[in-house]
Amino acid sequence: MAVAKANKLDLEIVHTEPAKGVPAEYLKLNPLGRIPSFEGADGYVLTEAIAIAIYITSQNEKTSLLGKTKQDYASIVRWMSYANHEVLPTLAGWFRPLVGRDPYNKKNVEDSMKAALKAVGALEQHLLINTFLVGERITLADIFTAGILTRGFQYFFDKAWRSENPNVTRWYETVYNQPIYSAVVDKLSFIDEAIKNTPPASAKKDASAKKEKEPAAKKEAPKPKTKVVDDEEEEEEVQAPKSKHPLEALPKPTLVLDDWKRKYSNEETREVALPWFWENNKPDEYSLWKIDYKYNDELTQVFMSSNLIGGFFARLEGSRKYIFGAASVYGQANDSVIQGAFVVRGQEAIPAFDVAPDYESYEFTKLDPTKPEDKEFVENQWSWDKPIEVNGKKYDWADGKVFK
Repeated sequence: MAVAKANKLDLEIVHTEPAKGVPAEYLKLNPLGRIPSFEGADGYVLTEAIAIAIYITSQNEKTSLLGKTKQDYASIVRWMSYANHEVLPTLAGWFRPLVGRDPYNKKNVEDSMKAALKAVGALEQHLLINTFLVGERITLADIFTAGILTRGFQYFFDKAWRSENPNVTRWYETVYNQPIYSAVVDKLSFIDEAIKNTPPASAKKDASAKKEKEPAAKKEAPKPKTKVVDDEEEEEEVQAPKSKHPLEALPKPTLVLDDWKRKYSNEETREVALPWFWENNKPDEYSLWKIDYKYNDELTQVFMSSNLIGGFFARLEGSRKYIFGAASVYGQANDSVIQGAFVVRGQEAIPAFDVAPDYESYEFTKLDPTKPEDKEFVENQWSWDKPIEVNGKKYDWADGKVFK
């Protein structure tokens, strides 16, 4: 995005989550169903992150981001490949289990941590005598690699680490504060202390629920195998069984939420889908909720705010059976708000939303479907065709995502 903005290219970002499946149209672009993929206005299709980044950069024939010589160009590709294949996977294996995106296993996290620190250590040595990764000016290698290291600085590279790795820290600050980069990211901030290698909150709750539910059984039941279990294996055994979702205890509803989801997906929203919803909605079985992001003053680029919604939705996966909704970014860069509407099984919002660690970043307000203004709000949020008004100011719809 930094290069596209600098080259004044208009890129449409389409949020895609391969883990949840991709449509057949996407497989035509990328047969393996992976991300990212690029499709130009002229129909040109390209896959693989490095290839896409180079192609977008090359649209400016006068760019200096690809170096001055063939050796510069080769070195740029070398560092991009290093970041993509050595740093990215190990950082992902380190942070994703700790924030609930992947299953937690202490030993796996420790192995990823060691590999990530070793990979970043090579950058530290290189930057001891080099201002940038290639040459004396910023290149695509710096922008690409800094973007990958963002998660490291977000979760792990705390004050102590930065004091031990001054070269990477200096270089990261330098790249981050370049106008081409700072224009598309949030304001730079550093953490004081890294997150701990402990299970995320949801995993702890699962383990706690199991302990409360079966204390006697665990003591009396014979062990299936006679072997020594180390700490990591023991911790994994406790967390493996998942507790039932709290909404599972509710009586079986007469309105099947999947029927509504199919109707919404396959029919015109205002003309067909919404009338069907109001006709079939059961207020005693489902409740309607308005959601407002609490930190709109921190939002910057629209695509980043949209990705924020996408991340929140991904972490709601555990409640997919019980909710449906949409949330949107309204406004423009550096002047926007996030708002949405959900239908939730039962009469409380928190049991459905607290599966996402960041649910507290949102405010939940219960709506009354018998009130015309609340009904209109839901329809507008699910239709994406009208602006909203917040604190007396009008915001046009900019981008949105549906959770279904």
